Amino acid sequence: MTTDDDFDEFVRSRGQALLKFAYVLSSDAHLAEDIVQEVLARMHRRWDRITAMDNPEAYVRTSIVRQFLSWRRRRASREAVLAQVPEPAGIDEPQQQVLARDQMWQLLAGLPRAQRAVLVLRFYEDLPDDEIARTLGCAESTVRAHASRALARMRTTLAERRVGDDG
Repeated sequence: MTTDDDFDEFVRSRGQALLKFAYVLSSDAHLAEDIVQEVLARMHRRWDRITAMDNPEAYVRTSIVRQFLSWRRRRASREAVLAQVPEPAGIDEPQQQVLARDQMWQLLAGLPRAQRAVLVLRFYEDLPDDEIARTLGCAESTVRAHASRALARMRTTLAERRVGDDG
């Protein structure tokens, strides 16, 4: 099997998962596609060296995170502010689950990129702090600080929305 065949097989088998991962990071389907496409285009040239690593997919995911974090340098952030979603009454009903999920997307979209990346890696990818630190190229204490600040900001935003809804 040639390097091109190897790469094509990787993209066919893992491409959707990588795209979903990028979407969770960016909250923007088009930006997610751009990020994954750019990362995979760069990876193709060195695929033989990447597949020689212990975990090539982890390397690709790390590249996606770094590409996401640096994206704002090349293009102004165009995140749209979404309309406020009413507080869900009961999470058992399907429409309430959709509202809760929309609210979570809004909260994530309001975070700085590094904080959002930490939460996605921790809660979506279920990675421990040391692996998140390696992925982001920072100290574990920085990961914990980003997570703490992000969660505090999300709690504050939720509390402010509740007060705004009551008034």
